[in-house]
Amino acid sequence: MHSSMDYFNYGEDQLTTGLALQIASGKVTGRIMPSAVVLIDNSRRRVEEIVADHQSVYGINTGFGPLCTTVISEKDTKTLQYNILKSHSVGVGDPIDPEIAKLMMILKVHALAMGYSGIAMSTLTRIIWHIDNNIIPVVPSQGSVGASGDLAPLSHLFLPLIGLGSVYFEGQKVEAGKVLQKFGLAPVELGAKEGLALINGTQFIAAHAIKVVERFQNCLDNADLVAAMNLEAMLGSVKTFTDELHQLRPYRGTLYVAERMRILLADSEMVQSHKNCTRVQDPYSLRCIPQVHGASRNAFLHLKELLHIELNSVTDNPILLRDGSSISGGNFHGQPLAIPLDYIAVAAAELGNIADRRIYLSLKDTIPGLPKLLMRETGLNSGFMIPQYTTAALVSENKSFCFPASADSIPTSLGQEDHVSMGSISARKCLMILGNLEKILGIELFCAAQGFDFRKPLKSSVILEACHDLVREQIPFAESDHVMSEEMNKAIDMIKDKSLVKCSGEAASGYGIPLKNENDEFFGIY
Repeated sequence: MHSSMDYFNYGEDQLTTGLALQIASGKVTGRIMPSAVVLIDNSRRRVEEIVADHQSVYGINTGFGPLCTTVISEKDTKTLQYNILKSHSVGVGDPIDPEIAKLMMILKVHALAMGYSGIAMSTLTRIIWHIDNNIIPVVPSQGSVGASGDLAPLSHLFLPLIGLGSVYFEGQKVEAGKVLQKFGLAPVELGAKEGLALINGTQFIAAHAIKVVERFQNCLDNADLVAAMNLEAMLGSVKTFTDELHQLRPYRGTLYVAERMRILLADSEMVQSHKNCTRVQDPYSLRCIPQVHGASRNAFLHLKELLHIELNSVTDNPILLRDGSSISGGNFHGQPLAIPLDYIAVAAAELGNIADRRIYLSLKDTIPGLPKLLMRETGLNSGFMIPQYTTAALVSENKSFCFPASADSIPTSLGQEDHVSMGSISARKCLMILGNLEKILGIELFCAAQGFDFRKPLKSSVILEACHDLVREQIPFAESDHVMSEEMNKAIDMIKDKSLVKCSGEAASGYGIPLKNENDEFFGIY
């Protein structure tokens, strides 16, 4: 269900992928209510008691990692928190997207505001100031092993709190200290445990996973639309989408895709035109759309379910429980998200794989009514042969990204962190696969629209006709060879910016057709 919230209460409300994205875009405002402040202050007070009583608690008055047995004096506990931010800021590589860095801050505030981390309210207020004013830290993309949380990226994320590092401000990268001076703000004075609370956690992995869920959901909806258009062009059978067939093997994703295909192809003259044809069965790339697309949707559901738990969890260390005790545990370990992100990598790659097979199939001269290579005069013209080379390259590249990062572990911290998740790599490469998938689906749309034209003057469903019209508003029918890259990129943009999905939804709504979409309870992002 689509959210209509104006405010989100950090530490109290349940965060979803969609809500996190709305907060990041400024459509919903995050705030901390007085009831949460009480829990935050109680947790902070407990840290101060531990320091005053000289109790030995990891990360509060001891060193970190293999230095956990080194006791830190009361006067040095604050210095320790500054040192941890500086010493752990060792990330390399290109900066992550500012939206993902902003999501990281949103997720961190929500986790810390639950009152188990000993953070000071003043520190949370400063992070929220960064979020609300869109002053976003510059965070390198590489350097996390996803075990003691995402230490390096989170350290870079919070360097600006102490006046170090850089931020994106008014479209430019600026030294954080200069921005603070511009607003008349002093660096935050971190107390005991605060530095550790800031950099322990899975917010780098989880923020990337939010974008994975958002982009994969869009790819899934587009894949069904484009596959339906391509099936029409190739006069594929709709019998394989019969509900009774799929009720015999009722995976939720399969049932969902089969229903979408029935709706997308309803009342199509193209379908009716070959109702009594002699073709016994279609190739798998057409016949098994519900099974293959549906399996990818099942993977999507699994990640979304696990991510919802992660977004509303406390993942730093040590944890200060309500009874005043503290536990040094392993909630920071990224394995719960690393494995499903690797699973999603395969699910997304396979969606591109089957799309490439449909493109290849549509180019053959074995389909009645479709010319070889989707062009009337070939020989002098190569037609749509070469766009499939591009999808083949993208599919192969995605296969190379499918090695599960979570299957690897390199011990760090002198053996203290002897098993790590590598979940940050799982998350980053998942977005790389999705970027390639968007291109593959755009190229399939480009080819499917060409094949669709050869079925005129027969009409398809109102939804697919509207989608085809949208393509033809920007990309003309191809009569002969020409430079296709610009047109292919226009089709790719229709996938990426959700305009094709939006067009399908508007067409369905205009005719009272109940087309399932991104706002569905199970397969949406809220």
